[in-house]
Amino acid sequence: MNREDFPILNSGIIYFDSGATSLKPKCVIDSVVDYYSNYSSNSHRGDYDISLKVDTIYEGVRDKVKTFINASRVEEIVFTSGTTSSLNMVVFGYMAKYLKEGDEVLLSKSEHASNILPWIILSKKIGIVIRYIPLEEDYSLSIDKIKSCITPKTKVISLAHITNVIGDVRDIESIGKLCLDNNILFVVDAAQSIGHIKIDVEKCNISFLAFSAHKMLGPTGIGVLYGKYDLLCCMDVLSFGGGMNSYFEEDNSYELKDVPFRFEAGTQNIAGVIGLGRAIDYLNSIGLDKIHEHELELKKFAVSELEKIPNINIYNKNSDSGILVFNIDKVFSQDTAIFLNRFNICVRSGNHCAKILKDEIGTTNTCRASFYLYNNKEEILKLVEALRRQDEVYDNII
Repeated sequence: MNREDFPILNSGIIYFDSGATSLKPKCVIDSVVDYYSNYSSNSHRGDYDISLKVDTIYEGVRDKVKTFINASRVEEIVFTSGTTSSLNMVVFGYMAKYLKEGDEVLLSKSEHASNILPWIILSKKIGIVIRYIPLEEDYSLSIDKIKSCITPKTKVISLAHITNVIGDVRDIESIGKLCLDNNILFVVDAAQSIGHIKIDVEKCNISFLAFSAHKMLGPTGIGVLYGKYDLLCCMDVLSFGGGMNSYFEEDNSYELKDVPFRFEAGTQNIAGVIGLGRAIDYLNSIGLDKIHEHELELKKFAVSELEKIPNINIYNKNSDSGILVFNIDKVFSQDTAIFLNRFNICVRSGNHCAKILKDEIGTTNTCRASFYLYNNKEEILKLVEALRRQDEVYDNII
């Protein structure tokens, strides 16, 4: 699908690592180059034409993000460096003063490090209690298991919309309703879902949403934190400097700008914001429903073909995303990835920053093939053919 829009594919690589970072279409690349070539100036700093152009485009992207996730107001969109930064802002900027010792936060063991480590640090600082919701036999997360973990002390549920290893799609609308009924804040890591499935933050009662542009065809180093306006107004600022204050004086008095600008200290990743806006335009032109349908077709085809090969263990056959996790029996995942690289096939190997998922799936490291709109069945057949030659793995990497 739209493979001609991705210049890097002309190199002949088979790219199955979109879960780590997606490829970039030419229109996104061109938008970034255009900024650096033709109107490269700072935002919210200048009173000349090219700077005013930057301001218009930069704030226009904020409005595009608002529409893309159906936020109620543009002030609820904060530009950050990525999902990790956004989640850290939530935990240490808001939750650190909202939560008290003994309050419970519900997570799952299939979360990315960015949605576990900040909570662990906070638990050591103020004594909150982290509880892990049990997974189902297929490593998915059911609404019934979530309900069974809620107690009067549960204050936050923080989960990925789509997990980056198992690739299970959580029912965030039902979880959001559950949070609403129980006065629980709902934090969503949308890194793996934002460029694949439509998200409605209002409909799903999401308190905070975090995502990165580079996993949705945009540039690296730019992300978004969405927060309900009243929550953002109560969130502490973690970075201070130019552009986020109204004034400061010799007597130590100061005043911060309104939300969201108080959270965007210093010169922002302007080129990244511009590229993010172009990526949103591109995704909208194709349609997320169409993209997701294509990914599911590829996943189903890949599972059916890989099941024909001896010694291939697939860990997430039934998850409804384009993520496929597998191993060759008795072969270290990194050795498999190095072997596949011989065929110009790019997959991820390791624990995928989900280091406690091993408690559930019984293995520390796996290979992950993550499909996106630019992949096709011909590429999957090349992966299958390479894996049929698994007896050659150690002949080629030693």
